[in-house]
Amino acid sequence: MNETFIPTSDLNKKKWYIVDCKGKQLGRISSFIVQLLSGKIKPSYHPAFDTGDYVILINADQLSLDRKTERFYVFKPGRPGKSLKRLINPLPQRIIENCISKMMPNGRAKTNLSQRLKIYQGTEHPHNAQNPTVLNNIETFNLN
Repeated sequence: MNETFIPTSDLNKKKWYIVDCKGKQLGRISSFIVQLLSGKIKPSYHPAFDTGDYVILINADQLSLDRKTERFYVFKPGRPGKSLKRLINPLPQRIIENCISKMMPNGRAKTNLSQRLKIYQGTEHPHNAQNPTVLNNIETFNLN
């Protein structure tokens, strides 16, 4: 008879990771961060339990967005002449949070996203006491 695997409290220890956004693309880095926040890259992943980790993003202002296209925001659709507004200086923190939250599956991990995702525009962050692991190359990241 098969037994259902349920992660115990020993397997549910949350780790802290630092990801440097300098020169990386928004979509590629956010898809990797979604896996870390939801815990899907852990071998002890279970969809009913919160097994995700904490992620610290540094150098968020140096994230490469597609700057050649103009960004527009629709404030009041259906109002001619007043609805489209051009974004001159978009906030990188809000862009990253919006991208990651729309990629996350609905559930507890999405509601606790603001608690687990820390975004800073410089290299300094106040989370040195948690002993975060620096992820230099996210393409070849292996949890084991």
